[in-house]
Amino acid sequence: MEPDSLPTEIILTHSRQPLGKIQLDWTPQPGNYLHLEGKTYTVLERRHRYTLKSGQYRLHQIALYVQPSSPPSEQSLVNGRWIIGDSRCRFNALSELIRCAVYPEGPCSTCRFYEQRNPDA
Repeated sequence: MEPDSLPTEIILTHSRQPLGKIQLDWTPQPGNYLHLEGKTYTVLERRHRYTLKSGQYRLHQIALYVQPSSPPSEQSLVNGRWIIGDSRCRFNALSELIRCAVYPEGPCSTCRFYEQRNPDA
């Protein structure tokens, strides 16, 4: 096993069905998208599993709880992280998981509530 690579178990959230085990060289956060065997999943939760060796706990494995999804068609980069939707709208949640409260299914271009965010706010 490479030092930067962690064994990762992928689990479907609602049914708790394991989808497989893979080696990842990055640490997915909730809200990230994961492509596995031609399908796209949204990471909802990440759990760490540790082992005790020589009196110290060491990260042994990561479990990712996911749900099937399609990547959003609209994304904006804000402060180094990708969010869903148009970050210029004042109603945007600035989140990787939800677009906004008034029109969460999107897209922002057809939302009748779209308002430009006040740059001084």
